[in-house]
Amino acid sequence: MKRSFTISGTGCALVDYLYKPVSFTNEVFKKYLSQQPGDGGLTPGKLVFTEEFEKFSNANYQQTRQLITNSREPALNIGGPSVVSLIHASQMLQGYDAEVYFSGGKGSDEGGRFIEEKLKGTPLKICNYRTGNLYTPFTDVLSDPSYDNGLGERIFINNIGAAWEFKPEDLDERFFNSDLVVFGGTALVPSIHEALDDLLAKAKENKAITVVNTVYDFLNEKKDPTSLWPLGKSSDSYKYIDLLITDMEEALRLSGTRDVESAIRFFRQSGAGAIVITHGPHPVHYISQSLLFGQVPESALPVSSKIKEELLKGNTTGDTTGCGDNFAGGIIASLAIQHLKGAKLPLNIDEAIALGIVSGGFACFYNGGTYFESYPGEKSKRIQAYYNDYLMQIRK
Repeated sequence: MKRSFTISGTGCALVDYLYKPVSFTNEVFKKYLSQQPGDGGLTPGKLVFTEEFEKFSNANYQQTRQLITNSREPALNIGGPSVVSLIHASQMLQGYDAEVYFSGGKGSDEGGRFIEEKLKGTPLKICNYRTGNLYTPFTDVLSDPSYDNGLGERIFINNIGAAWEFKPEDLDERFFNSDLVVFGGTALVPSIHEALDDLLAKAKENKAITVVNTVYDFLNEKKDPTSLWPLGKSSDSYKYIDLLITDMEEALRLSGTRDVESAIRFFRQSGAGAIVITHGPHPVHYISQSLLFGQVPESALPVSSKIKEELLKGNTTGDTTGCGDNFAGGIIASLAIQHLKGAKLPLNIDEAIALGIVSGGFACFYNGGTYFESYPGEKSKRIQAYYNDYLMQIRK
C-alpha cells in the first residue's frame, strides 16, 4: 500500500499581535525610523528585536508602542514563517493523501496556550511542540495598509523567547524521514539556524526534498551589517537546498550583492538547486539547476492582476501580514500535489510559483497570516478561482 506524502517543517512559530492601521509617515512615527542598517530603528518590511528598539528609542517599549499605535488594541493570530506556511500547505492539501507536521518551541504561558488552541482549527499536525522555560515567541506587527500607494507594508518587532531553547536534537528521526523537509524563518530559532548545514545534510541523506524559506536576520544584521548573513556554520548549507525561497532584501543580504541577478548567481555558485526571490508587488524571479525542477533559465512571473486590482479598489479589510509565508506554503503544497498526481521529476516550477503567488496575494484579503476555515477545503476552494485566472494571465 502506497504511503501518504509527508511534509515536516520547523522554524519560527509565534503569536502575532497585529496593530492596524499604523501610519508609517506621520510625524510621531518618523522619530523611530532607522537611520542606518542594524541600528535598532524601524524600517518598513523589516524586523527588529524589542531590546534593540528600546536602545534606539531610549525609551520603554510599551510606552513607545502606545504612541506609535495611537493606543489601539491589537488583533491576535498565529504567526511565523514556518508554522504559517505549513498551515497554509496543509489547508491546500485537504483531500489529498498528504500529512503536514510542525516541530518547534513555545512557553507555558497564555501565548503558548493561544497557539495550541488555534492550531486545533487547522489541519496541521503537531509532531513535536516542546514547552520551554521562557515565554512563547511573539511579534508586534505594525501594519500600514496605505503604504506603497495602497499596496500596504508591515514592520515587525520580535521577541525570540522559548525559540532560544529549541535545539537540533529536538528534531527526531520521523522529521528527517519525511518526503519533504522545510526550514522556515530559522534566523528566529538561533540553534536550528546555526546548525542548518548539518540538518539539511541529514535530510538529504534520507532522500528528502529540502526547502528553506528565510526571514529577516536581525541577529546577524546587528552583529555585522556589512557581512553576508550565514545559513548554518558555512556556505555548505546551500548545496543541500533543493529550493530556496527568499525575498529581495533577504536575498541581497544573504548573498552580499546589490541586484537580483548577482544574488541569483551567488546562490547558483553556492550550490542551491532552485532559487525563488519575491519582491512584494513586483515580479517573482526564479531559476533552477536541479533534479527537482530541471534546468530553468533565469525567469520572472508577475503578481496576480486580479488580486492586485481588487486590492487597489479597496475590496478588502485585510493586510499584507503573512503574504511571504503563504507564498512559501503555496509552493510547498504544489510540490506535494504534483507528486501525488503522478508527476515525474522534474516538476513544474511555474505551476509551483503560480500557486505561491495567488496564495500570497490571497493573504491580503484577511488580517494576519493564518486563515481559519469555516469548513475543510474552504481556503483551497477560494484560492482555486484566483489560481485558474492567474494561469490564464501568464499564458496569454
